[in-house]
Amino acid sequence: MADIRTEISEIVTGLGLFGFRDLERALAARPRFIINVDDSVYDRLDDAFAEGRHHDVFGTAWENGCVFSRADDGLRGRAPWLVEWKGPHRPPAYEQIPADLRVDHVYLISCKYGSNILHNASPWHMFDRTLAERAKNTADWYAEVAPQSYQELYTEVRSHVGLSSLPELVTELTTDNRKQLRSELRGRWPSELRSDWELVAFEIARESSARLLERAKTRADREEFLWRLLRLQAAPYYVLGADLRDEPLRYRVTTPWDFRTRYRLRSFDTWGEHAGQPTVRWRADVTDRETNEPRIVEGHVEVRWSHGKFGGAPEAKVYLDTPHHEVAGYQPIS
Repeated sequence: MADIRTEISEIVTGLGLFGFRDLERALAARPRFIINVDDSVYDRLDDAFAEGRHHDVFGTAWENGCVFSRADDGLRGRAPWLVEWKGPHRPPAYEQIPADLRVDHVYLISCKYGSNILHNASPWHMFDRTLAERAKNTADWYAEVAPQSYQELYTEVRSHVGLSSLPELVTELTTDNRKQLRSELRGRWPSELRSDWELVAFEIARESSARLLERAKTRADREEFLWRLLRLQAAPYYVLGADLRDEPLRYRVTTPWDFRTRYRLRSFDTWGEHAGQPTVRWRADVTDRETNEPRIVEGHVEVRWSHGKFGGAPEAKVYLDTPHHEVAGYQPIS
């Protein structure tokens, strides 16, 4: 079951599309034109609204839906026939468009609140496949790109925690071994291990970046990777939500065809950063063909264990650092 904040952000956005006078009337009406929202979900929304919980999300989601219903890029004042809420289901396959609502079988809407994460991928998917296809490799990425220094760090950690039952090789750690290490290494790194970890982290970042650039050698390869990084797809879709400062987000995610028509990629680069954990920075430099002005899009990737130190396969969280409304390929909705 989706948490109540998620339900509010998605369903109330859908309610805002129908032209009700205010949110109170929309909640009371419980329109059946929103598919997959039953009375138990409406009951939770009613309770949260009456108790004043998540007041900011209610307000922003309602206004986002109302703006989209009137916008030239949206419904242009026409009430929808049908709004489908995808809800907390598991997608049957890897989905490229992160849509939460589908309107009249055409408009796809992603409700994104308080997050600047573009992808939560495996390092293999990110750096080895350049997000082109989902990688099934579950091997330890750290051992792949920095095998010697990672093993040396593990040897020091094994000696520090004093668990003789641990295997000598980091690649032989079992699930139970990882639970033991995670328990022993809670919180900040011990002072005697911190600098060694930071050096290993920097090496992982450098090698991850190098692996990506090796896979995307040409300008065309890097442009296609940028499209995937920004989640540009063959069909446009919409993002309605709020940023980390609770400012409304309303923009249309255009297509690679739109991007190439409007912008020219001058350069795309990545590099490892010395940041205390494996961090890869990325930057795209494009020219706006309409204004002949440069546009910069920047972000970073944090490559970290999924469940604490040594506790699970590393994951690659891709963050967007440029404000959404300034990103080439994202068209603001007024």
